[in-house]
This record gives sequence, structure tokens and C-alpha cells, in this order.
Amino acid sequence: MQGWEERPPGVACSLKSHSTNASSLFHIQKLIQESLKQLEAKKQQQVGNITQIEDAAEKLKAHAESSKTWLTGKFTELRLLLDEEEALAKKFIDKSTQLALQVYRAQSESCREQIDAMNTLSNTVWSISQEPSPVQLLQRYVATEQEMQQQMSLGELCYPVPLSFEPTKSFFKGLVEAMRSILQTPLDVRLKENVNCQLSGSSGTRLVSLLKTSPSPERSLFLKYACTPTLEPDTMHARLRLSADRLTVRCGLLGRLGPTPALRFDKLWQVLSRDCFAAGRHYWEVDLQEAGIGWWVGVAYPSLRRSGASAAARLGCNRQSWCLKRYDLEYWAFHNGQRSRLRPRDDPDRLGVFLDYEAGVLAFYDVSGGMSHLHTFRTAFQEPLYPALRLWEGAISISRLP
Repeated sequence: MQGWEERPPGVACSLKSHSTNASSLFHIQKLIQESLKQLEAKKQQQVGNITQIEDAAEKLKAHAESSKTWLTGKFTELRLLLDEEEALAKKFIDKSTQLALQVYRAQSESCREQIDAMNTLSNTVWSISQEPSPVQLLQRYVATEQEMQQQMSLGELCYPVPLSFEPTKSFFKGLVEAMRSILQTPLDVRLKENVNCQLSGSSGTRLVSLLKTSPSPERSLFLKYACTPTLEPDTMHARLRLSADRLTVRCGLLGRLGPTPALRFDKLWQVLSRDCFAAGRHYWEVDLQEAGIGWWVGVAYPSLRRSGASAAARLGCNRQSWCLKRYDLEYWAFHNGQRSRLRPRDDPDRLGVFLDYEAGVLAFYDVSGGMSHLHTFRTAFQEPLYPALRLWEGAISISRLP
């Protein structure tokens, strides 16, 4: 056919090979793109894993701290329970001793009365024997013969009932041995076997019988150390008002006129108590029902700065003070500028504050929430401690305890 040129065989093969190479290259490029997408997706997955791990680590740290705080509260309660049990045991010994001594005294008095009666009779008989008249001697002898016969018969021997406190000692010895037996087992083994939660057998029975609790055990323990600190008007800010009994402090509209005492907070709405604690155990309660959205409850050294609004004067923001703070539904524990977030089950209407000065324990409890433990500070106190309050609005009251 005219105009048609037949292509050589080599040219046709070359074109076919080129087409095949292009197709393979396109396929490889596609595979590379898919691989890059998969690698990117896997990288993002690992980034997400890291985020999850970091979140879990932060939650673990927070849970560990809250668990340690909870344990501190429970061990404080346990120490108070043991102190109470020691006092009850000693009181039991004292009462039993007094009752036994009363019986002993009554028995001794009866013996002395009989001795006096026999001495009187002996004198009478001796005087009869000296009677010169036989008739009078006979008459007087007959008159006293019956009494003489009664007194001459041997009386009953007195056997004081012995009183032993060995059973009491044995009970508490058994308690100590039971506790020692439990505590000698490594903690991880106890937790695995749930020994500390399901005490069984005689050891568990003894422990439960020892740590008897009342319907409100925790508060009854703390009330043994109850006190009612009164507030010192010379320390409170001029905008605050104090009730006549010095237990309630309230925000006022205007500041008071007159000289400013050197002990007064001049910028912050704070007040210290008149009472201070430099030793021993003390417990007081603070009513917060009228405190509004913001309050601070704690203790402070007398060296807390009174002038200005810097951290050196703010309750909880320095080494001289410790407090719990509520503001806008958030709760925090503050000391020396360090804060710990608290998450109470409910908004406390009343706080309980327990101080063990020598042990370096300052603990806060939600009294209205069934004595739920909120936070415990542990430190070595260096100065006397004054209960301290700070207001944002409303009023705060120190509860009067029996």
C-alpha cells in the first residue's frame, strides 16, 4: 500500500518496553505514597500513645498523692483510736481497783468494829472479876454471859477477793501479737491476700473488738481535744466586723476609723485568733455556711507579715502559714506558695481542724460530710500556731464546742 512504511521489528519492541517501564514506575510511586501514608499514620498513632501514657502518668501521680493523703488521715485516726483505747484500759483498771479497795476498806472497818467490841467486852469482864461482892459478881456475870459466849466463838476468817489484771494484759498482749503477726508479712503479700481488709480468725476478732467505734467515731475521737478559739480584733482588717462573742467575723461595707494597731492586717481581709497553741493536741471547727464563694481557713505563726498584700502576708503563701482555700468551686491546700488540688465529695459547710503540735500534724476534715478527710500537712512546727481566717465575702464563724 502506498504511503505505508513498515516499522522495523526492533522499534516495536522498544516502545513496548518503554510502556512497561513507565507502568512499573507508576506502580512503585503509588506503593511509595501508600507506605508514606502508613508510616505517617503509625507515627501519629505513636504520638497518640505517648499522649495517653503521659496523661496516665499524671493521673497516677495525682492518685498516688491523694492516696498518701488519705492514708495520713487514716493513720492519724488509728493513732487516736489507740490512744483512746489505752486511756479506756487504764480507766478500767482504775475503776476496778477503786471498787475492790472499797470492798477491802469495808472489810477492814468491820474487823476494827469487832476488835473495838471485844476490847469493850474485855474491860467489862475484867471489871466483873474485880467485883468484891459475890452476889453482884454473879448478877453481872449472868447479865454478860450470853455476849461473852458470842464473842468467845471464833468468827469467820476474811478472805479478800484477789483482783488480777492479767486478763487485761493478756488481751492487749494478744492484740499486739496479732498486729505484729500481720505486719511481719510483707505488704505486697498482705495486699495480694487482702489480709488488711478481711481480717479473719482470732487475730481479726481481737482487732475488731479493740477498735470499737461509735456512730460517729472520728468526730468523737477528735472532740476529746475540742477547743473554741476566739478571734483577736486587733489583728483583723478594718473592713471586717467581729461579733460580741468574738467567734464570728463578717465583711463590712466601710472600714473602721481610728488608729491602726501594729498587729492588724492592713490590706488583706484576714484575722488571727487570740488563742495560740505551742504544744499538745487541739481540735476546733469552722462554720462556712455564710462564707460565700471564697474563704481561707488555717493557722499561722505570729511572725506572719501584717502589712501589704504580698505573698509574705497571704495566708498559705509563705512558710509562716498553712490553709485550705475555696474559691469559685475549687478547693486547694496551700503552704509556702505550694498548692495541692482537693476534690471533696461535697461542698463543706463546716471544717474540722486537728493539730498535733509535737507530731507535726495539721489535718482538715469535712465535718458536714461525715468527717471526710480533706488534707493533712506534716511539718516540724517552730513557733506557736494561731488559728487564722481570710474572707472574700460573707461571714465565717468559729463553732462553739463542748
